[in-house]
Amino acid sequence: MLELDFNRFPVLVVDDEQDNLDAFRFVFRKSFSLTYAEGGERALALLETLDPAVIVSDQRMPGMSGIDLLRHAQRLRPDASGVLLTAYTDLPVLLEAINSGTVYRYVQKPWDSKELSVVLRQSIERFHAVRENRRLREELARYAGYLEAEQRNPMEFGDLGAESPAMREAVAQMEQLATGGADVLIAGEPGTEKELFARALHVSSARESKPFIQVPCPTFSTAALARALFGWEKGAFAEALTPRAGMLELADGGTLVLAELGASSTDVVKRLARSLADGSTEREGGTKNASDVRLLVTTSDDPAVFLRHSPLAARMAETPLVIPALRARIDDLPAMASRMLVRSAVKYGRPARAFSDEAIAELAGHDWPGNVAELATVVERAVLLCQGDVVGSSYLALRNAPRTPKSEAPMTAQHPIDLPGQLDELERRKLCAALDQCSGNKAEVARVLGIQRTTLYYRLKRLGIEV
Repeated sequence: MLELDFNRFPVLVVDDEQDNLDAFRFVFRKSFSLTYAEGGERALALLETLDPAVIVSDQRMPGMSGIDLLRHAQRLRPDASGVLLTAYTDLPVLLEAINSGTVYRYVQKPWDSKELSVVLRQSIERFHAVRENRRLREELARYAGYLEAEQRNPMEFGDLGAESPAMREAVAQMEQLATGGADVLIAGEPGTEKELFARALHVSSARESKPFIQVPCPTFSTAALARALFGWEKGAFAEALTPRAGMLELADGGTLVLAELGASSTDVVKRLARSLADGSTEREGGTKNASDVRLLVTTSDDPAVFLRHSPLAARMAETPLVIPALRARIDDLPAMASRMLVRSAVKYGRPARAFSDEAIAELAGHDWPGNVAELATVVERAVLLCQGDVVGSSYLALRNAPRTPKSEAPMTAQHPIDLPGQLDELERRKLCAALDQCSGNKAEVARVLGIQRTTLYYRLKRLGIEV
């Protein structure tokens, strides 16, 4: 059982007579962390800033009795244990206060130092148990929140089905890696389905019933990433008002995904490598816990560079799982785009049911520098703009972005296509046409387009269309 340091827990002692406070100080100053208040009003003022584990109060005080003080204190500091010192036996009042939870223990005066010392220790243990149970419940709730978020955003494993040789090869490698226990590097251009493959690796492994937690590394600074991974104890830094488990703790027994981790060898990555090697994680501030996780790393870097420079490389399977770019699996595009269309139509309540042959041909002719993520954006925008059940090529905004011939190099940062600008221009034309058709009546425009008025107002403002 954990041995508590009782001096870490503040004890507030309340009495209207200074002699009684002095006696308490003389007996207990070395054993407990004591704060004193002369009377109930002064005690309530202190409780605005003081978070005591125990409030010890004399019952008979002018203006406010000890029970009244503890009743008010319970609203300010509900976790504090109330101890009442009483020189008389008013059993009905005491029993009512104890049964209501206002008073945890009472001691008759003149108090015995050994008896009162035991009561104070028991009161602190109760306070610690209340706080520790709350902390554990909060950590469980956070973990449940991760699971709930994953359930609300199910991955579409149907998209792993493939006709192209490149994708079939990647899926076969994924199935082989899933049965092993090694950590895996999943590499691919931005916008490929790396996160989808990570989830597939998890659910195809023996860890399927355990946590699956993803950490979007680029969204964190170095210090914030360390705290997200390892957690912290209360007081570890200025903002650490409560302890928090890190992702390594929450993922214990399951899979931890570091999404878009670069090859750079930072102190955080080195610390993570050490933790994984000895099967433990240490929070900032000191608590060390066992941790058994399978690590999956997704990266847009060259996998050879990553495996050469990252401290995590020694844990990885010898062959990285490389996800093919969309332009290397164009045979899969018609089926993928059709599935995306159906999902978007259901999500937004739109009438679109299929692409025209011309639209499919245009999609297949595009180079897709943004890969599957770009395709998803194009399909969703087309579904939102289309008024009928067939999405034609005019909704795709791809005419000025033909696919690069296979003999040429892919698009580069020096010669990018302005896909967002093209899509915005198409949306601007459609909105202006609808406004002309409805004589500027926004409510009618929203009904014609099948969108909420608030959505229409947002889009008009974003595109700078004044009516």
